[in-house]
Formats: sequence, C-alpha cells, structure tokens
Amino acid sequence: MSHYIINNLFNYISRFLRSTKQINLFCPRLTKTFVFTICLLAVSCNGNHVFDASGSFEAEETIISSQAQGVILRLDLDEGQELAQDEVVGYVDSLQLHLKKEQLLAQIEALSSKKPDMKVQLASLQEQLKTQQREHERTSNLVKGNAATTKQLDDIDARITLLKRQIEAQRSSLNISTTSIDKEIRALQIQAEQLDDQLNRCKIVNPVSGTVLTKYARVNETTAIGKPLYRIADLSEMILRIYISGSQLSQIRLNQQVKVHTDDGHGGFRTTEGRVAWISDKAEFTPKTIQTKDERANLVYAVKIKVENDGTYKIGMYGEVSLN
Repeated sequence: MSHYIINNLFNYISRFLRSTKQINLFCPRLTKTFVFTICLLAVSCNGNHVFDASGSFEAEETIISSQAQGVILRLDLDEGQELAQDEVVGYVDSLQLHLKKEQLLAQIEALSSKKPDMKVQLASLQEQLKTQQREHERTSNLVKGNAATTKQLDDIDARITLLKRQIEAQRSSLNISTTSIDKEIRALQIQAEQLDDQLNRCKIVNPVSGTVLTKYARVNETTAIGKPLYRIADLSEMILRIYISGSQLSQIRLNQQVKVHTDDGHGGFRTTEGRVAWISDKAEFTPKTIQTKDERANLVYAVKIKVENDGTYKIGMYGEVSLN
C-alpha cells in the first residue's frame, strides 16, 4: 500500500516539474533541492509502513452443477444475490420422470392384484378336512358299538391324512407364488424410489449460503448432469493469501492472530485482525505479482489468513500483513 502513496507522490512531483519549467531553467539548484527533499519525505513515509507480506483476498467458492438432465424451467437467481442454504432456486423439467413413475405404480398395482388369497384357496380343502374329521368321530363311535367295521375307520383316517398333505402342498405353492410376486413388487418399488430421487434432483436447491458470483445458465436452456449452473461464495469470511520467505516461516503458526492492512481510499490504511488458517508445507517460486519482505527470496510458502468481512473486503482486493 505504501508504494501506492509513493507513486502518487512522484506523479505530483512530475506535474510540478512540468509546471515549473521556467524555474528549472533559471534556478536548477532550487528545483533539485525541492525534488530531493520530497524524495526523502517519501522514503520516510515508506519506512513507517513496513509490512511482512502481501497478497490478495479470495473466497471459498463453490460451483453448483445440475443433478438432472432436461430443460431449465425456472432459475430464480442473479449475480450478486445472496442465497440461503437449502433454498430452492429453480427446477428442471421432470415430466418424463413423473410419467415413468406412474407407469411403475400401475405395474405394482397389477402385480398386487395377482397375489393369491391363501384363505380362499384353502377354504375348500379345509372344509373337506373338517367333514372327514366329523365322519371319523362318528365312525369311531359306531365301531365301539360294533355297528361299523375297523376298515371303514381306517379309510377315513387315510382320507384325513391325504387332505392334510394336500392342504400343506397348496399352502406351500401359494406361499411360493406370493413370495415371487412380492419380490417383483419390491423390485418395482426400488425403481420408483430411484425415480423419486431423480425427481427431487430436478429441484435446484442451493447447498450453501453465500453470494452468487457468476451465473452460467438461463431459463429454457437444456442442462445435463454435472453441467455448472452458477458459482457461489460465502463472503462473510474472506481469505487473504500471502507468501512468506523461509526466514519468516518460524515467525508464524496456525491460529496466530495477525494484523491485516488494506487501503482505506484516503491515502491511509484500514487495519483489522486476521487468523492464520493454513500454512503450506511446500515451498514454491515467488509469484510475479507477489511482493515479500525480502524481495531476493526465490522460494516462498503460501499462507491463508481468514478475515471477518463486514462488506469492506472484495475478491481480488490487495492486502498486507504484519506478523508481529
């Protein structure tokens, strides 16, 4: 920031020299003395604002992509708009998915109607069994009174045994048929649940609260799964990415409180507190746009400093840091 002030100061000097061309011709020593004095003041001013590192502000951005394929029927957002988490901002055409779900529900209903009614199917055999059991009791009494033969009683016992086996076989067959239909219905129900999930994904729901930075899609455009719709970032907390030299690495630690300075627009600085949130474990060559305290440092370490934002800080804004 201080170099910004110096540049402005030298611009004023240049304009002054052009306006005092005549004075320079007749009094060159006076003009040179004036310029030298101004330069000393500029250097003195620069010395009052020595910062340890500098960088630019950024935010944690999220690109929201479509989770469905089709025509965008609604997309209620604009660049710069603030969105809340879980807010529905639009939806994609879901008519075909809805019709497919209706078809599956109809198939489930048709299969359900084919399930056998076990009670009705076994009623006839169970009634025959009851009849034979009564006949067995009556014949048994007759045998005791020598009014019926033992063979007649044995024949009734055989019919009872046969009916019981028929009932068990019928019950087993009905159970197998019912289980098979239930499995088919369950498979269709899973497909219906999948369609429900796809229908829910047709709703464009904002997953994080923040400010819309860029809008990539418009209403009536065709989108696809994974195609970006908009880019959003939470600007309530900004990140100042700075680079420090190896000699400064020992002066900084995670969660350390540092001073963050930004231009206040009036030739001065606005100072606030920041917190060191991340320190790179790998050195890299100094980016061309970054100035470090030691300009001769070839290898630097990236550092992220989180700063609470009251609306003052913008993405790309320049900032400087004092570690102590």
